[in-house]
Amino acid sequence: MKLKRLGQAAAVLSIAALGLTACGQANNPGASSSGAASGSAAEGGSQVEGTLSGSGATSQEAAVTAWQTGLAATAPNVSVQYNPVGSGAGRKAFLAGSASFAGSDAALKPEEQDEAKKVCGPDGALNIPAYIAPVSVAYNLKGVDKVQMDAETIASIFTGKINKWNDPALVKQNEGVSLPDTKITVVHRSDESGTTKNFTDYLTAAAPKAWTYDVVEKWPSEINAESAQGTSGVVKLATTTDGAITYADLAATGNLGHVSVKVGDSYQEPTEEAAAKTVETAKKVEGGSANDMAVKLDRTATTAGTYPIVLVSYHIFCSTYKDQNTVDMVKAFGTYVTSQDGQKAAQEAAGAAPLSTSLSDQAKKSIETITVAK
Repeated sequence: MKLKRLGQAAAVLSIAALGLTACGQANNPGASSSGAASGSAAEGGSQVEGTLSGSGATSQEAAVTAWQTGLAATAPNVSVQYNPVGSGAGRKAFLAGSASFAGSDAALKPEEQDEAKKVCGPDGALNIPAYIAPVSVAYNLKGVDKVQMDAETIASIFTGKINKWNDPALVKQNEGVSLPDTKITVVHRSDESGTTKNFTDYLTAAAPKAWTYDVVEKWPSEINAESAQGTSGVVKLATTTDGAITYADLAATGNLGHVSVKVGDSYQEPTEEAAAKTVETAKKVEGGSANDMAVKLDRTATTAGTYPIVLVSYHIFCSTYKDQNTVDMVKAFGTYVTSQDGQKAAQEAAGAAPLSTSLSDQAKKSIETITVAK
């Protein structure tokens, strides 16, 4: 999932975008280094220099800006270039060797892990949680500042089965709320998106009868609805369309309203605290390496205080890189981002839910295993 900041990591980048020098032996076109590092920057040793290039999730954009600010003072000779093109495009760039790491709202698929071995070496890549955020079912409805929905209603709206705001299913769940006879305009992502994948993962698990399109990163073409590029695109379109509803990272939704989603016998608003509590119950995805941290969220949990539509955005690194300087920059960057300082920076700037202490410690240990390809 959702998932919106200073430098505990030793010497590293001034994040002007994120990319690291490419992965593994064949993957180094996306970075340049000026001078070799004498010692390990990630351990607080010598100065590292270079430019890291990365691309991926638009949901991380605000957090990246905060990480840039926090790290610029400690690593003046390292720059990071991050292109927010969406999770799918970011992973493709990483796997093609044109970016040293990807920001992605979805972990690598099994087939992508196999592909990663071509550029990252036999141990492939690591999915490291960097950013947790609730995905808001956000709406623009004049005069209505509170709406409650269960999963089936949300799925029925996004498939076009419910197309008016005063539909009986909505009225029943919103006693005392005056819902107008306004057309519902669904707005979805036009690009391949990890946010779409997290949202449809929720719909698939929680409303399988109403949502029959499975878990997808690209919105089903069979559904007739409005679309826009990236998080900012859908938020902008929804904001200028009365009656619109969309899904987006909570911190990026601006003045849109937020649907309270049914959890158990009550309704839960999207909050940082509820998102963090949901991730605490997540299980590790089976089949990955011992140091991979991809998780499987329980979208149907009924625990009070949890919110089911959570986005865990990863930084995807190679397990090995071509040279020590790149390894040092990657370690310093990754360690800072997942540290308490880095997570605090992302929370303040982007509304992200901080990683728990245990997850932060685990991330540090995983990042420490990144090394030079032999």
